[in-house]
Amino acid sequence: MKALVKTKPGPGHLELLDIPEPACPPEGVKIKIAYSGICGTDLHIRHDSFPHIPPVVLGHEFAGVVDEVGEHVSRVKHGDRVLVLPSTAVTCGTCEYCKTGYYWFCSGRRGMGIGVNGSFTQYAVVREDMVFLLPEHLSLEEAALGEAFAAAVQAIEELTTIGVGDTVLLSGPGPIGLLCLALLRLKGCKTIVAGTNADSIRLAIAREMGADLVVNVEAESIHAIIERETAGKGVDVAVECAGAGASVATCLKAVKKLGRYVQVGILGKEIMVDFDTILYKQLQVFGSGAHSQKTWEKMMRILEQGKVDLSPIITHKIPLSDWEHGFVLCERKEAGKVLLYYDQG
Repeated sequence: MKALVKTKPGPGHLELLDIPEPACPPEGVKIKIAYSGICGTDLHIRHDSFPHIPPVVLGHEFAGVVDEVGEHVSRVKHGDRVLVLPSTAVTCGTCEYCKTGYYWFCSGRRGMGIGVNGSFTQYAVVREDMVFLLPEHLSLEEAALGEAFAAAVQAIEELTTIGVGDTVLLSGPGPIGLLCLALLRLKGCKTIVAGTNADSIRLAIAREMGADLVVNVEAESIHAIIERETAGKGVDVAVECAGAGASVATCLKAVKKLGRYVQVGILGKEIMVDFDTILYKQLQVFGSGAHSQKTWEKMMRILEQGKVDLSPIITHKIPLSDWEHGFVLCERKEAGKVLLYYDQG
């Protein structure tokens, strides 16, 4: 079968190669991958700005159909539609982080598409505990957003209290930002979504999803707008999803005294920032890296309840053979979420 492989360290080195089809062990579940999303992490790996262990098949946001189960598997069966928790492919299981469900911090962890083979291919084999059955109403396309949605759930639902009456600046309308927006809208917050000229397509999606204000910071003064909308106080919460130094600076300036700042975007490099702003405003600052077991389970409950529509975020479904076009769309911000599907026969 074909697979998109990061062949060696350094920028680039992505190739569509032939690899063996994986066998299904007694404790394993073999999944035929329906859709796999291109994530910002995949872009960072391509540019060698996120830790990874090549050679490795990229891709970690995916859903599919169970093709085969091992003899010791009892919870899922052939034909089941499933979503996979890719972050726990390898963990030690004994450190304080694993024991409390914060597997992302395990020093021995290797996630799919980063440290072990991932989902930009035809089949993946995973443990039974990594597999979650989909509710009937949820499409495989939307389910492929599950891992990214879990990251949004942690950022918006678990780190601090955000609710009705809060004004939130969401900077960076990429797929993670749009997933955060879906939750903020559900919570009834007044949400200001900020982006640049390059984000025009994504800002239009944010408008369609119900953002209260959509601001192109290169055409309008974001700070003037925030001053007007908050009577000069600043926003209650700033959620930085762009992973850009200018966006970080904007968020820190925009948030009110005693406000809250949530960092979701990965910068991938050092930046200069006026760190005293945190002190003088006495801000609460949260970093939101991926998700925990608790987050994942909450994300699944949200999907099961069917109150969040993720479909507007999906703008492209592209064959794996045309993966480079998909990556270009993401790099140029000319898409919402891009899904790849296997087309090699």
